[in-house]
Amino acid sequence: MIKTILFDVDGVMLSEERYFDASALTVWEMLHSPRYLGLAGDTFTPSPDEAEIRRVRKLVFADDEVLSFIKSRGINSNWDMVFLTFAYQVIRLCEALKPALGQQATDLLAGQLNRAQLARLSEWAKAYVPDFSIEYAKFTKDFARGSAQKAEMLLYLNQIAFERCGVVTNAFSRNSDLWRLCQETFQEWYLGDERVAASIGRETHQPGKKGFLTDEIPIVSPEELQKLFRTLKDKGYTLGIGTGRPTIETHVPLSELKVLEFFDPERVVTASHVLEAEEEIPASAPLSKPHPFSYLKGLLGLSTPNREVLDQSLPIANGDEVLIVGDSLADLMAARAIGCRFAATLTGLTGQEARRKFEDEQADYILNDVREVLSILE
Repeated sequence: MIKTILFDVDGVMLSEERYFDASALTVWEMLHSPRYLGLAGDTFTPSPDEAEIRRVRKLVFADDEVLSFIKSRGINSNWDMVFLTFAYQVIRLCEALKPALGQQATDLLAGQLNRAQLARLSEWAKAYVPDFSIEYAKFTKDFARGSAQKAEMLLYLNQIAFERCGVVTNAFSRNSDLWRLCQETFQEWYLGDERVAASIGRETHQPGKKGFLTDEIPIVSPEELQKLFRTLKDKGYTLGIGTGRPTIETHVPLSELKVLEFFDPERVVTASHVLEAEEEIPASAPLSKPHPFSYLKGLLGLSTPNREVLDQSLPIANGDEVLIVGDSLADLMAARAIGCRFAATLTGLTGQEARRKFEDEQADYILNDVREVLSILE
């Protein structure tokens, strides 16, 4: 008998579209802004209109082909998506610089990549490969040659660096300076100039971004979400959240929708809590989905020490009492690791097309949208 229900947010309660838009804009900025690589071929602005946002999204994710591929490999974090997409182009740029600079260019990949290193790459690109072509679709072709899944995707960049540049490196990982830079730049886009300092501890590096936090799109009406969660709570279910969003990006929109109040505060686990755990226990990283940490932390409670969460024996003994509701393979993989039930919602990136995928993976339940959770419990 189900007693606890843990929900993802993006693709379940809120549309993922603005997150994907912010991811594409982050990659675009880091490639074309003079404050980053400043590559030719496009003109960067921190305040694109909707038409420009649509163009950039279509370009960077190759008509969402790259995005769909990344998600199909179990990556659920937008920070990881940005890192993968941008770092891949950095490797390609170093490969293009190799004929002119030799080992000097490729050696850059052997160490940490920070703002200073990107500035050096920018100077080299202007001097030696001013016509460097960014080919976004090549990402899928290179990664498709390997079988890397989940966190292995990030480490596979090291293999691509070796194949393309002949450099042996382990610099590409979730603990790297470049990953942190990608994460902070994404936060600038999503939160905007006014809110970002509270998230990353500094003002925006590139002013002019208004953010997307007040531009959220609920998948079903706020009234229907309120009715659903009120009904579940009244029936005695314990409700929690396991999301790839940081805390502010979770609390603000769900509070505005008037649904946060229905969730046990001790069981609302966000990417901020995941980052804290990774910083506390670096050897455990990455802990983002499909790692079960966020859902397991929600099940055990925020007051449970991170080490105790990670030491929890899996699968849990009472798996039939827990239901995870998510829209992605990463959510399903996390549920499998925990040993609990999983309900897939067909309101993620690919919509109804995801049904076959979840059927193949033998999800316990497949729902058209989150409202159908009630039908499982009747």
